[in-house]
Amino acid sequence: MLKIDRAELAAFLRTRRERLRPEDLGLPANSRRRTIGLRREEVAMLAGMSVDYYIRLEQARGPHPSAQLLGALSRALRLTKDEHDHLFHLSGLMPEDDRRAPTEHVRPAVLHLLDKLDDTPAVVVNNRADILAWNAMHAALMGDPGRLPPEQRNIAWQHFCNPESAEHFLPEDFERSGENTVADLRARLAAHPDDARLRALVEELRFRSTVFAELWERHDVKRRRSDHKTVLHPVVGRITLDCEVMLSPEHDQRLIIHSAPAGTPAHQALALLRVLGTERMSAEP
Repeated sequence: MLKIDRAELAAFLRTRRERLRPEDLGLPANSRRRTIGLRREEVAMLAGMSVDYYIRLEQARGPHPSAQLLGALSRALRLTKDEHDHLFHLSGLMPEDDRRAPTEHVRPAVLHLLDKLDDTPAVVVNNRADILAWNAMHAALMGDPGRLPPEQRNIAWQHFCNPESAEHFLPEDFERSGENTVADLRARLAAHPDDARLRALVEELRFRSTVFAELWERHDVKRRRSDHKTVLHPVVGRITLDCEVMLSPEHDQRLIIHSAPAGTPAHQALALLRVLGTERMSAEP
């Protein structure tokens, strides 16, 4: 059992309650209500618990909630699967399907798969979004991570602390990617509260980036599984790609693959990028 994080649990419950509208849950809407979203009394009613108990949870002084009570709160607040798991993590309970042991060791089979994906950009990251391994196509598309200092070889650090990162994406894609990155990190920190390096990364990003700090206060949680983005490549131009995330449950690592449908301009751009290789991207400044 993990240690309950009462302060984070209270903030998470409050932000999830405030985003709901009474009419969405079949409750009467009142134009004169002063509360943003649902009232605490309404959440307690929907979850089948006492109002006093719920108020104490939001005030970070409640008792240790049971799995049954958390399930009721999850349903009352209309939580997504990722938010449901996050609620359990903050309450000191581990969902049965989340028993991963983080590691930086990339299995040989995954490294072999990276080598086989010689026409598709692919990268392996760990629980902290540290870049552990990549293929030549990823280096050609995004730049060679091997040329970065080890402490900067991290997707979140590059997004929020490297001012040049925004130049490689459309503004709307870059903004959405940042939101998803923060939501993913928050979910993972709740799942691994004893990961000192992950916590240190979050604190550094909060200190270095006002954007990250503002997004962190939203308490949004969402595991990254797929995306759709346009990369602004300095040599082959715009490339609109699908991004799929394949999980390694045993080690909490992710294989991220960028691809494009055959016959599309993006697929042709990737083919050209494969021919060009990393020569232009990794040239000495």
